[in-house]
Amino acid sequence: RKMAEGEEIATESPVVEGSGGADHMETDEQIGGQEEAAAQKEGGGSGPNYKLKFTLEGHEKAVASVKFSNCGKYLASASADKTVMVWEAHDGKHVCKFVGHTHGISDCAWSTQSDYLCSASDDQTVRVWDLKERQCLKVLQGHTSYVFNCSFNPQSNLIVSGSFDETVRIWDVKSGKCLRVLPAHSDPVTAVQFNRDGTLIVSSSFDGLCRIWDTATGQCLKSLIHDDNPPVSFVTFSPNSKFILAGSLDGKLRLWNYTTGKCLKTYSGHTNQKFCVVATFSVTGPNKYIVAGSEDGCVYIWDVQSKEVVQKLEGHTDTVVGVSCHPKHNVIASCALTNDRT
Repeated sequence: RKMAEGEEIATESPVVEGSGGADHMETDEQIGGQEEAAAQKEGGGSGPNYKLKFTLEGHEKAVASVKFSNCGKYLASASADKTVMVWEAHDGKHVCKFVGHTHGISDCAWSTQSDYLCSASDDQTVRVWDLKERQCLKVLQGHTSYVFNCSFNPQSNLIVSGSFDETVRIWDVKSGKCLRVLPAHSDPVTAVQFNRDGTLIVSSSFDGLCRIWDTATGQCLKSLIHDDNPPVSFVTFSPNSKFILAGSLDGKLRLWNYTTGKCLKTYSGHTNQKFCVVATFSVTGPNKYIVAGSEDGCVYIWDVQSKEVVQKLEGHTDTVVGVSCHPKHNVIASCALTNDRT
């Protein structure tokens, strides 16, 4: 996501949280001890069959982040060209462009009602944008280095941001004031996200840690680290918020039960050794999938239970750093770096 330094991309949108099949997407039993049964069932039933719908062109530099709005009507894209663009999700028509950041943007996120966007930039700020009025409402200032990632809470009265300055900040949207600074990590923060009720925040970092924070107190409730200690390039809550999915620079995605601290499943096959590549859950169809970008220019789709790669989407000509799944339909958006810009 960090184009300038060849570094990262951050937070996954709250778009799948609370959407259609989210509540029953996973149970502890399904994700826990049924790998053999799931593996035996592999091969039965049909996998996904995604085909290219359209290509959105307009950004002048690398596209760092794409996010479907919770209402499903819009797609937002954030770029190293310092702009956030909004597109109609159903036909790809350009809606508007937000200009104001003075350096490249690494992340964007929608409010729950799809009326506001926030964006995280190398200019060390987070901006809040009003979609209806087509203007910047607030500039959140306080980070002392690149801001990599940002996310609204479900109530959309708070924003959490993570930065190269190794802190996580919690902001009040209405006042634009920083409510809390969490000395979260000992390396750049690569992702931040609220859980589905806003009581918890998850963060990840190149220091190898994923941490769970209490939103109200700022207390660290849990720290997760894999034995190999690879830099963690991305993290997101599962749609039911019982688990977290973490990507790391050893080319693995790991599903954790953060309550017990156990790694339940590992997904591999894609390439991720350098950039902060986003992953997300697809829960709109009968089967549940994990979708992620890759440094080989493809989008990879895994069956959650069997851990098998069930489809690989080709077409981009550079590292795919961002993916987003539509909240209502079986549609995936993806974005890629400098040689691609779509």
